[in-house]
Amino acid sequence: MVKFFLLILFISAIVIRGYFLIDDKDKYFLKSKVGESISIEGKISSFPEKKDFSQIFILKNKEGNFVRVATDRYKEYKYGDEIVATGKILLPRNFEGKGGRVFDYVNYLGKDKIYYEFKKAEVKILKKGDLNKKSVSVALFLFREKFLNNIKKVLGEPHASLALGLVVGEKSSLGKDLIDDFRKSGLIHIVVLSGYNITIIALSIRRFLLFLPRNVGILFGILGIILFAILVGGGATVVRSSIMAIVALFGELARKDYSVSRALFIAALLMIFINPLIILYDPSFQLSFLATLGLVTLSSPLEKKLGFITEKFGVRNLVASTLATQIFVSPLIFHMIGELSIVSIFVNILVLPFIPITMLFVFITGALGFFTEIGSKIVAGISYLLLSYELIIVKYFARLPFAVIRVQAFSFWIVLGFYTFYLAVFWKLPSIFSQFIFSKKSSM
Repeated sequence: MVKFFLLILFISAIVIRGYFLIDDKDKYFLKSKVGESISIEGKISSFPEKKDFSQIFILKNKEGNFVRVATDRYKEYKYGDEIVATGKILLPRNFEGKGGRVFDYVNYLGKDKIYYEFKKAEVKILKKGDLNKKSVSVALFLFREKFLNNIKKVLGEPHASLALGLVVGEKSSLGKDLIDDFRKSGLIHIVVLSGYNITIIALSIRRFLLFLPRNVGILFGILGIILFAILVGGGATVVRSSIMAIVALFGELARKDYSVSRALFIAALLMIFINPLIILYDPSFQLSFLATLGLVTLSSPLEKKLGFITEKFGVRNLVASTLATQIFVSPLIFHMIGELSIVSIFVNILVLPFIPITMLFVFITGALGFFTEIGSKIVAGISYLLLSYELIIVKYFARLPFAVIRVQAFSFWIVLGFYTFYLAVFWKLPSIFSQFIFSKKSSM
């Protein structure tokens, strides 16, 4: 395992270094037009995301260049629509957050080759996306749209938005205030399709397919995870969790023992090869990787030390998992946003046991909507009660005056210092190098 870990770091450094030596021509395709009012024709290449006062999507022009478009919130645009966007073309700018922290928005967009944006665009649809075209992406898009509408039809707000956040990561319509409540209560991970949600979905797919022959069931399970990742848009956390789940299923197919830590590093390595810049400029990837690393490394040892906490209802495991995650992500979270929830342990204990059953009833609610609205409404009643409980817990704890710890901005070098210390403690730094240099046997 040691050599594998060091090999990943070595390869990552080479890939990132090589990436920066390449001058991306996409950076310059609108350089002479910055500040001018122009029109760009192309296709919507992302699922439109509705914010409080605008609607955001990515426009891909005929040459394959990308532009971020912000436009009217209340008009309906769909993935695949051919459009003309008109407005003042701008270069993205970094912005200052809480406590004087500056978010590197330029490179955050740049990692996905997005170098220009419209802040307030007028958008005209030239041609609706070809929904009659027979393809996997179109079928998934149609299913997603219908599924979302089924849930919105029978669940009021904010319950519908929370439901969609749980099953497809659609959190945008929750609103800024409620998203802040989830963040303060330490439960934001359940509405952004974290590894926890993906694990529940992967296990559900596997159990649902148990009636099939073993190998067929595993292969369909792998296909199901891939399709789900495409369906929800394939963010960094979804990709990482999906790769880990697929590695686990391949291990089961080959009748090999599954190493969570090895799967984590394989997932990270594949993602870094595809897009090296995520390791530097994608907070979702960074936090997802660190949270999972904390669970793998620290959760089990902590659980053994927490013998005074009851094992009933999985409370001890929840506390250990939450603490392990907080320990590993808190230095980076403090650096990025300057605050950390201290009520998250209590909130996770009270809410997480109900998330799998909530996701199940939400899914059934949306699925029944394809066949019977009455049946969907009946099941929606159970979904509503579960979602109401979760919202009450989140709002109560988020409003406690001591819910979060806040700190002033500090240097990233301090963050590196923390993780160097973690490496020394959890991997015994001196022995790593001695094993790597002198051992002839692989530590894997």
